[in-house]
Amino acid sequence: MTKGGMNTKLHAVTDTSGRPIRLFITAGQVSDYTGAAALMNNLPEADWLLADRGYDADWFRETLVDKGTTPCIPGRKSRKKTVKYDKRRYKRRNRIERMFGRLKDWRRVATRYDRSPTVFVSAIALATTVIFWL
Repeated sequence: MTKGGMNTKLHAVTDTSGRPIRLFITAGQVSDYTGAAALMNNLPEADWLLADRGYDADWFRETLVDKGTTPCIPGRKSRKKTVKYDKRRYKRRNRIERMFGRLKDWRRVATRYDRSPTVFVSAIALATTVIFWL
């Protein structure tokens, strides 16, 4: 993995209130599928999973269905066959976006100050603990 700096993506799983319960970072040039695969093993039981277009893959959808979770993921624009999803439910994804926005209130996280991936994810974990769990 590259440094924890500007070339880093944060993948997160949140509860229904938008509080992060699983975090994973990847290098910026890595596909979102890598983050999805890493978080798949530890997904909590849920009826629905809301995600953005970056996580639209048939294997990801099939894995979710096998676990008993209904995916609510819009299809990529380049997808030949459109995928149906619950648009009304998908609007609730703003909770996840607000979670990322609140994390960015911490300057250290927003500016990706830390160069080491372990220190960077530690700073994110500290911020999430203080913001959402204390």
